[in-house]
Amino acid sequence: MGLRVYSTLSRNKEDFETIEPNKVRMYVCGPTVYDNAHVGHAMSALVFDIIRRYLQYRGYSVRHVMNYTDVDDKIIQRANAKNIDPYTLAQTYIDQYDAHLIALNILPATLNPRATTEMGNILKMISGLIDKGYAYPVDGDVYFRVDKLKDYGKLSGRKLEDMQAGARIGIDERKENPMDFALWKAAKPGEPSWESPWGLGRPGWHIECSAMSINHLGEQIDIHGGGNDLIFPHHENEIAQSEALTEKQFSRYWIHNGMLQLSGEKMSKSVGNLISIEDFLSKHKADALRMMVLNSGYRSPLTFNDEVIGQAEKALDRLESGLKTAQLEAPGLSEHGKAALAAQMEKTKTGFEGSMDDDFNTAGALGNLFDMVRVINQSRAEGASEENLKDAQGMLKSLTDVLGLTLGTTQNGEQGADAFIDLLVEVRAQIRDNKLWELSDMLRDRLAELGVQVEDEKTGSTWTWK
Repeated sequence: MGLRVYSTLSRNKEDFETIEPNKVRMYVCGPTVYDNAHVGHAMSALVFDIIRRYLQYRGYSVRHVMNYTDVDDKIIQRANAKNIDPYTLAQTYIDQYDAHLIALNILPATLNPRATTEMGNILKMISGLIDKGYAYPVDGDVYFRVDKLKDYGKLSGRKLEDMQAGARIGIDERKENPMDFALWKAAKPGEPSWESPWGLGRPGWHIECSAMSINHLGEQIDIHGGGNDLIFPHHENEIAQSEALTEKQFSRYWIHNGMLQLSGEKMSKSVGNLISIEDFLSKHKADALRMMVLNSGYRSPLTFNDEVIGQAEKALDRLESGLKTAQLEAPGLSEHGKAALAAQMEKTKTGFEGSMDDDFNTAGALGNLFDMVRVINQSRAEGASEENLKDAQGMLKSLTDVLGLTLGTTQNGEQGADAFIDLLVEVRAQIRDNKLWELSDMLRDRLAELGVQVEDEKTGSTWTWK
């Protein structure tokens, strides 16, 4: 049937067809860098990393642009409060976020443009909108005329007349319409500013992303992504200004992830209910956060609490169990056992792809992987050899790689240690045969301290890295 993707714009799942065959142009809104990044930022980054990885698995070449908003009211206010340069503040948090993305095994974007390095493109776009009559300057500011677009509000489903009725008219009497939004802001004393035809100033938030997307991906893109808190006004205004300038559909698919919630509220810097990425990674594996995202529908809100984290960690352990080595001196599977394992491999691959093709249904994809783990573990208990398990475990590992999980990665990076652990587990088996239980337990416990989990079963012992 092929890949189908839910688009916020149409409010339906649509067949995925790219502008260029086998190529995807994807723009994802990145963070405004004025404070420590939290796990809500990580959730959005993880969602679009998973989407990108699956598109690449399906054979697409993905050009992925994620911006950094490095000039903004919040950055200026925070820099003033700390009495430091706004550019220094922004760079500090950009460096920190880059390090977090690496720690979370998130593929680096093709490009990470910044508002401060795109000023020429931003000014060119604003000038073009003024020339077309879609924007007007007032006292050094420039505003976009929302009522010049008949379909303004199509992404969020809002009607302009309703927005006008709810607006506070007196907030800026210079605007032609209270819903007109700023493309350029006149400079205030002490703020970063750039030369423009309308005087010293800096760009509005919305124009930055449109200019960066058009500059690096072209006038039309395949996917525009971000959190669903950006639908209005940010993405709505991106559509308005981009399509007004180019007279072309800006993005074919609008993909939005749900919010991470702590105690029933969206996690955000403004609310102050934050768990930083650094805090999370100091207590849990990066895969635990990814598994939380995979276990839920990407468009739904995700509750963040100890119970949900614990469920994610148990799910990781379950997947890891499928990568355990065969029992020592395993006799091998019968022909029937081999056939059952091969049949499950085919079923798992088909089911995994079918789920992911259905709007990136990662929970369904995981269900198919857990079925594969169950059959692998049954086969091991029935005496499967390493040779019997090799292909099934290889497929399990490759499909978890598609999801960005790092299962089977040796904790200490010493792959050569595996052979010594095999030897220790073999020696321990002989110790158990001689009923030296205290020595056997001591070896098991010492291995556990080194990150090796040994499990004893009726037919023998297996081990895996924790």
